[in-house]
Amino acid sequence: MNEVHRLITNHSFKFILTGSSARSLKKLGSNLLAGRALTYRMYPLTCEELGEKFSLLKSLEFGHLPAIYSDYKGLEQEYLDAYIKTYIKEEVQQEGLTRNMMAFSRFLESASFSQGSVLNFAEIAREAAVERKVVESYFHILEDLLIAYRIPVFNKRAKRKLAAHPKFYFFDLGVFKTLRPMGPLDTPEEANGPALETLVLQEFMAINHYHALGYEIYYWRTANKLEVDLVLYGKKKIIAIEITHSSRFKKDKTKGLKAFLKDYPQAEAYLFYTGSQRYFEDEIQVVPVQDALRSVKDFL
Repeated sequence: MNEVHRLITNHSFKFILTGSSARSLKKLGSNLLAGRALTYRMYPLTCEELGEKFSLLKSLEFGHLPAIYSDYKGLEQEYLDAYIKTYIKEEVQQEGLTRNMMAFSRFLESASFSQGSVLNFAEIAREAAVERKVVESYFHILEDLLIAYRIPVFNKRAKRKLAAHPKFYFFDLGVFKTLRPMGPLDTPEEANGPALETLVLQEFMAINHYHALGYEIYYWRTANKLEVDLVLYGKKKIIAIEITHSSRFKKDKTKGLKAFLKDYPQAEAYLFYTGSQRYFEDEIQVVPVQDALRSVKDFL
């Protein structure tokens, strides 16, 4: 990093520096080119980038890691299995971030059941058979390696009691589905719902970042469990989105949105579903999720 700094100062060179681990960068010292560098974050491929290759069924099965669509056609699941093993687990081990890889592997599996859910450290610690403090440190590891993130609750000018804890997501739904064990007692809906929610979230996060739109991203949940999956808050407007894997419109899916609109009547409200018709339910726009994913910028 010091050499990069010297070349910029003495020769006006320009660099593109990539890296996935904030922990590794910190080891290089305090000189991180403050004031001389712009920071960009790269997300999994967007539906816009995939273009004609975008298929909702394939996306929900394998996610949007670039290699899925370039180098591993027909071997998508094998690639994801290797990604989990060689990148996530081995990088954690090589970085010396934890000594107990068996416990960390159990944690990853337990954390996958929290995808799109409010975090409960005590429950995950119990399932992974580790202490709560260890679980908290594991979540910090995932965030430092940019493998996962947390979404806070939207509480600006709150008019009612709200949830206090953030929701958790692995950064790509293909990674989530690979970590999430499925057995004879599990139904596809148990994974498909969080997978679709993850796809919408990662798409909105990427488009918001790439186009520098400046929205802050939240979820909303009341103490009596009325919820909105995604809230985007920016200078232009407030956007509330509920996401359902159902192909049929159900009025009960709008309860959270209607409660949110009572508190924030200036918000735009959308229900994304896997059906094919687009229409209004009172002040809520019901939109096929495939159409929404292909035109995310139009909502922002």
